[in-house]
This record gives sequence, C-alpha cells and structure tokens, in this order.
Amino acid sequence: MDVLLFVRSPSRKLRLTPAGEKLLEHARWLFLRLERVKRVVRETDARYRMPIRIGVADGIAQPKLSECFGSWRASAPNIALEITEMRAVELLAALRREEIDVGFSFGVLDNEAVVQDAAWSYQLVALLPLGHELAERDVLSISELLAFPMIASHPDRLPGLRRQLDAVRRRYAASPIIAGEARTLAGYITRVAAGLGIGVADTGHMETLRRTDVVTVPLVEDIRINTYVLYKPQSHELHDALQRFLAHLKTLN
Repeated sequence: MDVLLFVRSPSRKLRLTPAGEKLLEHARWLFLRLERVKRVVRETDARYRMPIRIGVADGIAQPKLSECFGSWRASAPNIALEITEMRAVELLAALRREEIDVGFSFGVLDNEAVVQDAAWSYQLVALLPLGHELAERDVLSISELLAFPMIASHPDRLPGLRRQLDAVRRRYAASPIIAGEARTLAGYITRVAAGLGIGVADTGHMETLRRTDVVTVPLVEDIRINTYVLYKPQSHELHDALQRFLAHLKTLN
C-alpha cells in the first residue's frame, strides 16, 4: 500500500498525515472490536467465565453496595466480580474504553456513550458537630440547616454528589454559605466533626461510618441522594453476565 502515513516537520518531529490519522482511528476501532470478540468467545465456553469488571467511584461505602455484591456471589458463584476503586472522571474514561463493564457513582457528567440509571437511593440527614446549637433537635427542616455555613463536595472530585446537593441548596436556600469543599467523603465528615461547617449525608454512609464525633438529625423533608449504575451500551446486546448483573440490581429495591 503506497500511502504516506508520516511526515517529518522542520523540527524533525514526526506527525501523522490525514491518511495516517484515518489508519490510527480504524486501528483503535479494530482493537476494540477484537476485545469484544474475545469476550464473546470466552462467554460461550462453559468452562470459563470472565469476571464482571466493576468500578466504584466517589468512595461509596453504602450497605446496599455490599448487599449487591454479596447476593450476586450467592446467586452466581461461577461469575466473579473484579472491583476497582477510582475517581468519577476515571470511571467514565474506563467505561468508554471498555476497561470495566459497569460502574457505581453518585453520577458523572452526561455522556452519550454511557448509560446512567438510578440503582438505589438513601434519605438525606443533617450532619452536625458535637455541641452545635441544632444538635439537640429531634428533627430539622432543610431550610433551618442551610442557614448555617455548610461544607460542600469538591466539584472535580465528587461531581455527582456536588450536583445533587447543589440542586437541594438551590431549592431550599436563596444564598447558601459554603464554608469549604471536601475532596472525599472522609474529608467531608472530618471537616464537619472539626466544627468547620455543618453538612448533610445519606443514611447509608452514616450507618456504615457510625462516627461518635458527629450528630445526625433526621430532616422533615424526604430528600434522597441517588447512587447510579453506569454501563456502556453496545451496538449488539450486552454480554450475558452483565445482563444478569443489571437484572440482579433491580431486585435490591
């Protein structure tokens, strides 16, 4: 094939020609198709089952996530789960490159290549440092809570959680005061416990963490935070194990 793929610039660096760019584009597509073919072939071999590759973003440690994984192991012991923790932006990239099959997150930026479905939700509760004037209350309204300076999630590190909580703040407070931003859920709760601001958290994580240096107070309003399951739809049907896993998720609600 007598086609010019590279040219050398005056600075002696190589760059791709338009033909070279097109070849690179098709080569990437071929490698992606090859990986899909390999998975299909392995799926048809009854003696071998590839694990479902799962990415977990945002430091999620909710009981429902553990319940999901545990009940899957009981119902499909021959199909293992390969779990990797990552940031939300890494989760989105890994799904697009098909390095993982499915992900869990509080949400990522809308992307046509990835489906985001609500997997489950937990109620929101107020999160207060010991000794705070609202800490002795049995129940609070979200408007009362938002009158105090609040810790927020960092928009780059926890984009889905920040987006969901910003929507709550906009709905219930004209001008909420943000006292600081946390890059992790652990950092968020640490700031609240240190008295740097008040906060909110889902009941799932507060059940998991059981901190004695913060006080949780129920809210009057039934406000919920969604945890999403994400996956990349294919031009052909999703492989059988992933279909079964997504169907299994729906039994948890």
